Amino acid sequence: MLTHVITGMFTGWSLIIAVGPQNAFVLRQGMRREYVALVVVICSVADALLMVLGTAGIGAVVERAPILLDLLRWGGAAYLLWFAYTSFRSAAKPEGLTATRGSVRLRTVIITTLTLTFLNPGVYIDTMLLIGSLANQLGTDRWAFTAGAVLGSITWFAAIGFGAHALAPYAARPRVWQIVDIAIGIVMVLISLRLIFGH
Repeated sequence: MLTHVITGMFTGWSLIIAVGPQNAFVLRQGMRREYVALVVVICSVADALLMVLGTAGIGAVVERAPILLDLLRWGGAAYLLWFAYTSFRSAAKPEGLTATRGSVRLRTVIITTLTLTFLNPGVYIDTMLLIGSLANQLGTDRWAFTAGAVLGSITWFAAIGFGAHALAPYAARPRVWQIVDIAIGIVMVLISLRLIFGH
C-alpha cells in the first residue's frame, strides 16, 4: 500500500511540476505574500477533488464529451491572453513590493485562482483522466495511489507558494517585478496558443 502511495505522489509531481498558469500564479502570490495559504488550499483542494472524481470513474464522462474540453479550451485561452495582457501592462510600469503590501482584493485572488484552475483543460486531462486511469489499473489499491497523487499536489503547491517567501527581499525592486511580469506574460501567451492550436 505504501508503495502505491509513493508511486502516486511521484506521478502527481511529474504531472504538476511544469511551467503553467496555475504554478506561475501561486509563485507570484508567494512572492507578493498575498493570500498565499488561501491560494495553496484552493489549488490543492481542486486537484484533490478532480483526482478523486477521476478515480471514481467520472473522468470517463469528460473523455466522452469532447465539447466540454473544447469550451474549456477556448475559455481558458481567452482568459490566459487577458492575464498575459495585465502582466505586460504591469511590466510597463513596474513597482516594488513590500511584505506588508496588500494590493489585490481577496475576491480577485479567489476568482483568478479558480479560473486558472478550472478553465485549463490540461488539469482535467492530468487529474481526472491520467490519474484516474492509472489509479483504476490498481484495483483495490487505487485509492492509495490517488492519496499519493493528492499528497504530491499539496506538497508541490505548498513548496512553491511558501518557498517563494525566500524571494521576498527581491520583491522590493521594480526591475525584479518587471522581469517576473514579462516572464509570466510570455508563459500565458505560449500556453494560450497551445490551447488554441491543440498542441
